[in-house]
Amino acid sequence: MNTQPKAALSVSNIQKSYGQAHVLKGISLNAHKGDVVSILGASGSGKSTFLRCINLLETPDEGSISLNGETIEMKRLRDGRQVPSNTRQVEQIRSRLGMVFQSFNLWSHRSVIENVIEGPMRVLKRSRAECVEEAEQLLQKVGLYDRRDYYPAHLSGGQQQRVAIARALAMNPQVMLFDEPTSALDPELVGEVLKVMRGLAEEGRTMLVVTHEMGFARHVSNRVVFMQDGHIDAQGTPAELFEGLPTERFRQFVASHQLRSAE
Repeated sequence: MNTQPKAALSVSNIQKSYGQAHVLKGISLNAHKGDVVSILGASGSGKSTFLRCINLLETPDEGSISLNGETIEMKRLRDGRQVPSNTRQVEQIRSRLGMVFQSFNLWSHRSVIENVIEGPMRVLKRSRAECVEEAEQLLQKVGLYDRRDYYPAHLSGGQQQRVAIARALAMNPQVMLFDEPTSALDPELVGEVLKVMRGLAEEGRTMLVVTHEMGFARHVSNRVVFMQDGHIDAQGTPAELFEGLPTERFRQFVASHQLRSAE
């Protein structure tokens, strides 16, 4: 009898091209509830495109995506392109996938608390009072309750990213997707965002994190995926990758980051 738990997120054979550029070449990955998967790789390896394909900000040319056993329905057009066949299903699945972007993507004309309550009110049709109460709790969690009436322009980059995390959490997602959440931040602000993400990992949140932060990948993740030229070059536990250095490409990648951090 198969006792393997159902994957929180299952992605199979994802392929994506832009013209002649074959960006993703058959990526498959399973994340179970509570997994924290760090996705590493050099710029241009396809990491962000892969994450954007998962929540259909980009439509994969091939492959399937399932969230808690529910597979996104796709159909093929006459020109050969694959598109979602059920827009309502896509909206529902997107609402269960929290996405945190590199560049925050906050609404500049809305206050912090308005940014956080917008999704649950509009998409989940919850009452404003209920959404405000939960938003205040989430802002407390990310250390920004006292900034709830500020506008994004009056916050540091690190504070804006913490608001973006609270906004994603407000939808009570089943899986959190982070696309290089610290790469747009000044170095002294990176730690405050990583601290919030570490707290989410300790809560048992299921997270896929595209990152250049080796410390987070090594000490917070329970799985690490290394992408190279649109495919997975190596994957395993942090110990298997960082101590075993299983491929030449991964060895070079780690060495280059160690050199950079020593400078």
